[in-house]
Amino acid sequence: CSGCSVSLLNTVSPSIKNILIDPVIPGKHVNLRFHATIMAGQGEPALRVVKETAVQKAEEYLLLVEGAIPTADDGLYCTIGELEGEELTVREAVSELARSALAVISVGTCASFGGIPSGSPNPSEAKSVREVLEEEGISKPLINLPGCPPHPDWLVGTIAMVLLNGLPSPDDLDAALRPKAFYGKLIHDNCPRRAYFDSGQFARHTGEPGCLYELGCKGPVTYADCPLRLWNNGVNWCVGAGSPCIGCVEPGFPDKLQPMFKKLDETALERFKISVR
Repeated sequence: CSGCSVSLLNTVSPSIKNILIDPVIPGKHVNLRFHATIMAGQGEPALRVVKETAVQKAEEYLLLVEGAIPTADDGLYCTIGELEGEELTVREAVSELARSALAVISVGTCASFGGIPSGSPNPSEAKSVREVLEEEGISKPLINLPGCPPHPDWLVGTIAMVLLNGLPSPDDLDAALRPKAFYGKLIHDNCPRRAYFDSGQFARHTGEPGCLYELGCKGPVTYADCPLRLWNNGVNWCVGAGSPCIGCVEPGFPDKLQPMFKKLDETALERFKISVR
């Protein structure tokens, strides 16, 4: 759907122009070699750049992947073009480029965990980047940046941290390979409606004041800094706009968090030592 790309294009500080043209940090530039949505080049010349990068910059580049990877019928449900008369599938491209990459970054929930394309019945057998790399026997550092879409700060911040400090250590990532800097706290812990939850004041209909837990909010089981960072240049976020959190950054989204607007099973809260009054 290109939603993750659109989110990145909406980055404010720095702007996308600053990222692609100016130094991200003093002395360090981002050289975007291939992005079908925003690049001017297309066709075989553009794909040749991809192939050349894998050889000329081996072990020096970051491979960023947006979207789940269809694997049914040899991956033919998703191709990125033709090279020398043959279709190049996303699975082939990811496998080839990952082998030569310094590290891989999965951008968005679909790339990180499979997301909506991998939901039941999943006719294209869409899988996450991690699953495909494991099937191909490719062992590379992997960073997951889920979100539907992810906040642009999460991607820009991760790239900046890699440029400044190198690849994150295992202690910098959680069990789902998400940077703790952005996904280290439950939304529930920083939600401005938390006081309503603690006092047992729950909204019964959308638009009402009160905690949105009874309306299906997944904030108590969702790790992200949305309440602190906000979206669209700090204007608002889902709960601020009156919508329950849908848990879009979590593994298993959307299937394991359905129905979207139904109250969480309280057994799910027991894992986080959260009590409902």
